[in-house]
Amino acid sequence: MTMSTRTLGSTGPQVSALGLGCMGMSALYGGADRAESIATIHAALEAGVTLIDTGDFYGMGHNELLIGEALRTAPAARREQALVSVKFGALRAPDGGWSGYDARPAAVKNFAAYSLQRLGVDHIDVYRPARLDPDVPIEETVGAIAELIEKGYVRYVGLSEVGAETIRRAAAVAPVADLQIEYSLISRGIEAEILPVTRELGISVTAYGVLSRGLISGHFSADRQLAADDFRAHSPRFQGENLRHNLNLVEALREVAERRGVSVAQTAIAWVLSRGEDIVPLVGARTRERLAESLGALDVTLDAADLAAIEEAVPAGAAAGERYAAAQLAQVER
Repeated sequence: MTMSTRTLGSTGPQVSALGLGCMGMSALYGGADRAESIATIHAALEAGVTLIDTGDFYGMGHNELLIGEALRTAPAARREQALVSVKFGALRAPDGGWSGYDARPAAVKNFAAYSLQRLGVDHIDVYRPARLDPDVPIEETVGAIAELIEKGYVRYVGLSEVGAETIRRAAAVAPVADLQIEYSLISRGIEAEILPVTRELGISVTAYGVLSRGLISGHFSADRQLAADDFRAHSPRFQGENLRHNLNLVEALREVAERRGVSVAQTAIAWVLSRGEDIVPLVGARTRERLAESLGALDVTLDAADLAAIEEAVPAGAAAGERYAAAQLAQVER
């Protein structure tokens, strides 16, 4: 495994070519083992992963506390290399429900104060609203992050799941290092309008969902039983005929992977890596075993024939079902 680096935008830091998304260690994908989660973060740092991604609402603060413990117990050199990206603004209820978004400047600073405490750090490397707050102009939210940067509590402005116009408006207020957004073989919606704008403005992309929540990992089966608190139990792409159709795409991708002697997951991650030096895939590994498989993608170089075969196996727009249920999709700006 060879860990190369990429730069977050024209103004941001250098990070590892793969980042670790930690959401599944705390929420939305069924139970997770705390000790294994911390061991996985340690293994990622040891392998040279520098970008660690979280949200203050993942498990209502649980994920930040988990990352804070992992950083505190990691060797000093590894701890110092970690760059933490935090999403904020999603409001939660005691029963785990969702209550909208709050990106008012006062709320931005309040959320940051709690994140700094839970993570046990003196600054957040990339700070970003999780979604656009429809009641607050993006200029006000980004302005509040810029104030936190001036005071040393944040290093870089990030965005998440916003459209081209919002990206332009945000970048007019302060330099934006990075846009976090879903991007994978079966979620290619950013290619038409969003990716051209980020490239025009010198903003990188951290791509989450590169394995489409495990759907195109090569490890998901049609008869898998999902817990009620698993996001995928309610996701359109994991339901009935949609799931069967999508798993047929995975089998076509498996044929390409097997010809290369690599796994389906490694092929899917390598495809995202191939889309440009400005794109950093986030892998949502919850165990050291899955992390090791994902890191293996760094040694997979796809040539023109490979890319053509992948495109034939999984053409753009081939997936059945939306990536979110209707209510959640309405909260994602495009």
